[in-house]
Amino acid sequence: MSTADTLYSRTDSVLGDFAIRPLDPFADAELLHGWVTHPKASFWMMQDASLPDVEREYMRITAHEHHQAYIGLHEGRPAFLMETYDPSELELVGLYDARPGDVGMHFLVAPSDRPLHGFTRAVITTVMAAIFADPAAVRVVVEPDVANTAVHALNEAVGFVPERRVTKPEKEALLSFCTRAQFEAATGITQEVSI
Repeated sequence: MSTADTLYSRTDSVLGDFAIRPLDPFADAELLHGWVTHPKASFWMMQDASLPDVEREYMRITAHEHHQAYIGLHEGRPAFLMETYDPSELELVGLYDARPGDVGMHFLVAPSDRPLHGFTRAVITTVMAAIFADPAAVRVVVEPDVANTAVHALNEAVGFVPERRVTKPEKEALLSFCTRAQFEAATGITQEVSI
């Protein structure tokens, strides 16, 4: 990857360099398949997906007008998946009153044999900082499974405030919001300039 492919980067004071690049549904399919079918990715709901299933899903996402997918890098190596979407068009249509500047978000940390302390928190911090690097982003919206208590704690750590449960076709979700000011107050990270 060249630095021209980098959409966003930040340096974590403890864990080093993080970056976001566009996802290539063909070149990244095998990597993603290993991530989304791993037992730790059960909330991603792709446990039984084949490699062609994953390729098709990310071809669909990258071609979609209101849904984007990215590969996150740690020290130059693929380490997480980031997705953004327009919640007034996908995922949450009719389940809440969408506002201009709302950005839906999903993220998935790659499985690792050697987990780093604080890594997942550094990932979600990078994801949120990348979203807020766009001045049009006013508020991030998430809808994790109500049973995913680990992600609820991470969301809270970066400023999310749960609003209520919503019933989606695939899950019972905890609708939560985080404004730019809430993110900055929770993390101490002020607006960073996108590369």
